[in-house]
Amino acid sequence: MEKNWSISLEHDEYENNMELVVEDAIEAVEQTSKGYYVNLVTPANLGNPDDYLSESLHLYFGNRIDTKFIDQCGCGGYVLRVWKSK
Repeated sequence: MEKNWSISLEHDEYENNMELVVEDAIEAVEQTSKGYYVNLVTPANLGNPDDYLSESLHLYFGNRIDTKFIDQCGCGGYVLRVWKSK
């Protein structure tokens, strides 16, 4: 995807399934073109995505991405921004 975008991974089947959040987050980053970012909105009950998602993404993508925890959003979920750098 050749634009900055967001994906919601916070409701329904994602709420109690960290494995599915990680799997679909990897897929979203794969779809993001180099030079752009995707905001990953994750479930509130899984906590700060820096604690579980950032490490998984860095293991998968290595130095091809940069991540930054943005904030907890008004809906209760958390936002992790992932830039595709290479």
